[in-house]
Order: sequence, then C-alpha cells, then structure tokens
Amino acid sequence: MPNANENIFPVFHQILGREEKEAILKQRARVIWLTGLSGAGKTTLAKYIEQELFVMGYVTQILDGDNIRSGINNNLGFSDADRYENIRRIAEVSKLFVNCGIIAINCFISPTEEIRDMARKIIGQDDFIEIYVNAPLNVCEERDVKGLYSKARRGEIKEFTGITAPFETPQHIDLEIRTDLFPIEESVQKALEVILPKVRRQDKKV
Repeated sequence: MPNANENIFPVFHQILGREEKEAILKQRARVIWLTGLSGAGKTTLAKYIEQELFVMGYVTQILDGDNIRSGINNNLGFSDADRYENIRRIAEVSKLFVNCGIIAINCFISPTEEIRDMARKIIGQDDFIEIYVNAPLNVCEERDVKGLYSKARRGEIKEFTGITAPFETPQHIDLEIRTDLFPIEESVQKALEVILPKVRRQDKKV
C-alpha cells in the first residue's frame, strides 16, 4: 500500500514570513487580550482602541465573544470543557492573525488563569498583551442591556460567570483598567500607552 505522505509536498520555505508582512504593514503584530466580566466594557474599549489605531495607520481585527460563538464556535456550550475549547480555538486563530502581521484585539471573559495561560502559551508570551477590564459586579449588572445577569439570577442561564461560575482575578496582566472610575477616552489612552510601544516599528512615522 503506498504511503499517503509520499503525496504531500510542504512548501513552508516558499511562504512569505511574518517579518515580510509586518514590514509592508509597518507594524508589529500582537494580540491584545481584554479579559473581564460581561458588562465590564471589553467590547466598547476594543472598538475605541481599534478606531485610534486605525487613524494611526495600524491594521487590526477585533475578535468578540458573541461573534465567535455565533460562527466558528457555534457548536460549543458553556461547560468547563467547552469554555476551554472556545478559548483554545480563539488563541489558534489569533496566532494566525499574528503570523499575517495583523494586530488582533480580543474581547473574551476568559474567566480562569488556566484558560488565559493556555491562550498566552499558544500565542506566545512576547505577542500577548493582557488587559484586565475591571468593573464591580453591581456596575456590570447595571450596564446589562442584554439582561443576562437577570436571567442568570433567575436560574435561566446556567454557569454564568460572576453569578454561578467563578471569575479568577488575572495575575499576569500588562494593565488594569477600571471602567467604572475613568471615562472611555481616558481608558483608551491608558491602553494605548501600553499597546503602542509593543506594536510600533521604528520605520513608523506616526
């Protein structure tokens, strides 16, 4: 029986590398990982960060929890195993963006240190910027336009982070932003102070 591997001809040495793509985009690819409770302001902050980076000439891609779960991860639930697999897939996709020279801005609750560490290992420590988007639980509930916290307290949503499932405070962050204490404009500037030195190339004139 012929060996199936005999018909596989890898061309990795012919594929353009990350360095060439970063050079043409004039940026350093990174993953900006925003973690925090539902309603803490992750997606709002991500949208403002993306707009500011776009004005400066950076190429980005936002990955958001609801969008990912309605598409690539629509077969996953919220068990511990499915939460882990959700973040694993996201981390692998993020790594692909990094290899294309793109700055990925990720908005995911990612509730445990184990899950966040797994994502960091897949993406790579040097490419991983972790920002803890923090707001007290009562503030998150007040902002809850989707009514998820109310449903969780009524028992209609099982394993809801912050109510019936734990959120472990991040221990290895690059920045914490208290969205209940600072206006969005100030929060964005705090984030950019951390992000820009890590994504800016010396040949970037902005």
